[in-house]
Amino acid sequence: MVTVALLLGSAALWGASRLVWFAEFRTAGVRGVVLDQVKGADRAGALVPLAILALAGIAGLIATGGWPRRVLGAVLALAGVAAVWTGVDGARISGFADGLPVTQLLLSRGLAVLGGILLAVGGLAAVKGAGRMPKLGARYSAPGAKRAARDPDTELWEALSEGEDPTTAR
Repeated sequence: MVTVALLLGSAALWGASRLVWFAEFRTAGVRGVVLDQVKGADRAGALVPLAILALAGIAGLIATGGWPRRVLGAVLALAGVAAVWTGVDGARISGFADGLPVTQLLLSRGLAVLGGILLAVGGLAAVKGAGRMPKLGARYSAPGAKRAARDPDTELWEALSEGEDPTTAR
């Protein structure tokens, strides 16, 4: 679930970077009035790096476990919030002139917000389920591996800490 959310979030952010984010009519001298369109990658430069971070986060979540996975999940969740902010910041709902690609303008920002939400959900799910998720190389570790032999005095103190009487015969 986490991997799918991050993968879809990455795809949405990349797709939003390829669509038109800003369009206006301007005078171009001899050519007259032209429609000037700016793509998401040019208008909001954080979209592609956030998409790449989501892909790298998938590899990082698979390779790590425990607290590093939780930290990475928190970073991904914050990146999702940043992506949502990027999609919402500077958005204009009204005032479009005829001939502007309105649906593409709204779709591009909506796709960025959706990608940010998926990124944040994937990051939070990684934080919450860090202990239950499989870890890279976990199938090669022995499930019932015995603890390494340690100092007998240390074992006695640990037995006392656990509430056992180390002087009684087992």
